[in-house]
Amino acid sequence: MSENTTLIAVAHGTRSPAGRRQIQELAASVARRRPGLDVRLCYVDVQEPKVADVVAGVTAARGDAVVVPLLLSAGYHVRVDIAEAVAGTGFPVTAPLGPDDVFLESLRRNVPAGADAIVLASAGSSDPLWVRGIREVAVELPGRVELGYTSGSGPRVADVVARLRAEGARTIAVAAYLLAEGLFYRTLHSAGADSVTPPLCHDGQVADLVLRRFDSAILTTVGSGL
Repeated sequence: MSENTTLIAVAHGTRSPAGRRQIQELAASVARRRPGLDVRLCYVDVQEPKVADVVAGVTAARGDAVVVPLLLSAGYHVRVDIAEAVAGTGFPVTAPLGPDDVFLESLRRNVPAGADAIVLASAGSSDPLWVRGIREVAVELPGRVELGYTSGSGPRVADVVARLRAEGARTIAVAAYLLAEGLFYRTLHSAGADSVTPPLCHDGQVADLVLRRFDSAILTTVGSGL
């Protein structure tokens, strides 16, 4: 890795204008924290530029890069989409942002005290690594925690909330394990809970986490060459 190594930040992509702004602001916040660092934002779905195009551009310029997935688990997009985009380049791909204590602490701060039950809401996936990651988060939250999903085959958030109401829970909080606003996040506000935590990217510490992922890849790469 050279002093001019590019940070390629790879987000999922969304049609939500608010979600797009939030991810763009996250990338801008990373750049502000590290003046001179070339931060390039790209996507695996929905939006342009795609990760393969940005990787190709850096490669064509004979540059170095570290790819940081702005994703909450090491699921399909990391193992397939991003892996295919960097194949043959030698560009390291860091661990995704989640699960991480930064997100856990954000959820803990934003869930109202005294809630009878918490629904940990996430996008849903059949990927074993993703499932393990969300369960790790659930066991670290206080009180009664149930899992709910906005897609996939698991129980829907609204159904989990309704069941908890039927079982006597008076105050239910949805802990949104989603990085930014979008279709999935919007559905949480109509799920019947008393509160919904903000998207995780609103926490300023997420930008620091992105840089820690980047720095860890730089140190690992340099160390392997000694």
